[in-house]
Amino acid sequence: MDKQTKEFANGFIFKRNDNAPDFVVGKLSIKAQDAIMFINQKNKNGWLNLDIKKSKEGKYYIELDTYEAKPKMEVKEDLPF
Repeated sequence: MDKQTKEFANGFIFKRNDNAPDFVVGKLSIKAQDAIMFINQKNKNGWLNLDIKKSKEGKYYIELDTYEAKPKMEVKEDLPF
């Protein structure tokens, strides 16, 4: 998947209530059947990372985090120093 393509997390909805106290960040609603299917399709090694983001219009959405760390370079033991 291209880095510019957003993949929204099916079955997850985040809402922020501006009238809520400061310690309440927001509310996460999960549509179980859709979320379970999404998790089963997208997890890697049993894990799934989701980002809660705010659109330019000010609405919140949940996006699949597709970041994958690059493998570290191997260090060879036979270096001359």
